[in-house]
Formats: sequence, structure tokens, C-alpha cells
Amino acid sequence: MSKCPYCGNEAGWLTSEHPHCKERHDQGWHIMVDAAARGAADGAETRHLQEELIRLARSTFHPIEHVRGAFIQGWERAVDKLLEDGILSKEEEQRLATFAENLSLSPSDVNGNGAYTRVQMSCTLREILSGTVPAWEGDSPIPFNLTKSETLVWVFPDTPYYEERLRRSYVGSYQSVNVRIMKGVYYRIGGFRGNPVETAQMEHLDTGTLGITTKNVYFSGTKRSFRVPYQKIVSFTPYQDSLAVTRDAANARPQIFKTGQGWFTYNLVANLARMN
Repeated sequence: MSKCPYCGNEAGWLTSEHPHCKERHDQGWHIMVDAAARGAADGAETRHLQEELIRLARSTFHPIEHVRGAFIQGWERAVDKLLEDGILSKEEEQRLATFAENLSLSPSDVNGNGAYTRVQMSCTLREILSGTVPAWEGDSPIPFNLTKSETLVWVFPDTPYYEERLRRSYVGSYQSVNVRIMKGVYYRIGGFRGNPVETAQMEHLDTGTLGITTKNVYFSGTKRSFRVPYQKIVSFTPYQDSLAVTRDAANARPQIFKTGQGWFTYNLVANLARMN
């Protein structure tokens, strides 16, 4: 007879756990994460909150080590809640930062699902909207030759690059007539009658580093590398996970960069272009 992994007592015949113990365990986790999320959003005092979560963990069959995980997940949930209006205020940013620091949570701890990066994105947009251009703080080498008086604002690594291509096909039917010339010899008259139809398709051309500066959009891949000045772009088109730009040129094809953050990428380049 197996023992319940939650309470440690015998689970009974044909079962490996007590249903009420599992329910108590699961509900305890949700309560812990909710409490941590409210604390992170409100800037609650962390010492008392930590004591509360430890009590909850002990009473719902969670090891004390799970408390740290609940704080991390709660911090991530608080970020998503505060970002519902799009931009974090300075006060909200400071509350989140102080909460994480008091619990010794590093940026990498709270960025497992990209929450810390989303905070950085929001703060970058807030600074740009206020007229200030924040400089990129990454420490990895940048494969761009920036021009004078140009500031690198954001870098998207491993960005797939696409171009829109038009594919032409014909819709119609093949008709033919056989005309007998002599015994065993026929002259075949035929023709393809139909209309050309063009459809747009996305063609993946490369994957590389996308750089956004105060003057240009840069891309550097293994096959393609180029720079597009904002003054040469006639339109920005946002998608859920991508940004498309169209140059001011004859027969220009939309160039699509799949950053995974379409909303942020669009607002970033649109506002930087407006500053020019």
C-alpha cells in the first residue's frame, strides 16, 4: 500500500494519494502565488509576507523551498497585471524593483518567462515618450557600424527575417480539339485558357540580429545585412509577433522582422521615427 506524497500517510487501496490532500496542496499554491502577486504590485513589506507564505506552505504540504518559486511566479503575474494599460509608471517600476531586491530575486530569476524583459520594454517606451532616449545596456558585441550621433536603443537577437513575395498562378481549364488530317494522323489544337492570380507569401531569407537606433533599423544575418533609415520608410505594419516595414522605393516589398514582440517593436520604431 503506497503512501500519500502530501501527508505521508497510507493512501489506501488502488490509489497513490488522498484527493483532499492534493486539493489542499493545489489550492495552497494558488493562494501563495496570489498573495505574492498582490504584494509585488502594491509594494508590500516583504518580511511579513514571507512569514505568511511559509505558514501557508507548511499547512498545505509544500516544502519551504517552494516559497521562493511562489514569489517569482507572483512577481511575474504582477508585471502582467500592471502592464494591462501598456506602460509602467515610475512608481510601479520602483515597487516591483524594491520587492524583488528585498527577496534577493535577480533579473534572471524573474525572467524565466520574459517578465523582466517586458518591464525593460515598458520603461524604454516610457522614456522615449517623455522625450528621453535610453541607450542599450547589453554587453554582447553588436555587429553594426553606427553612424555619428546615433544611439542604439534596442537589440533583438536571433530574429527571423522575411520578405513578401508575389506568386503568380493561372486559374482556368485546358481545352483541345483533335482534327483528323489523314488516317492515323491528328492535328491537336489546344490552349490554356485562364486568368493570372497573384498571392502574397512570406519567404524566410535569413535569421540574425535586429538593431533599433535613433536613426535606422539594422539587420545583420549570415546571408543579409542592411540598414534602413527611418526617412526611407513609408509605413510600419504591426503584427502580433512581428513588424513589417516598407521602403520608399519602386516595387518595394514589405520586410518582416519576427521579434516575438510586435506591439513593442512597432511602438519603439514608430516613436523613434517620429523623433526624427
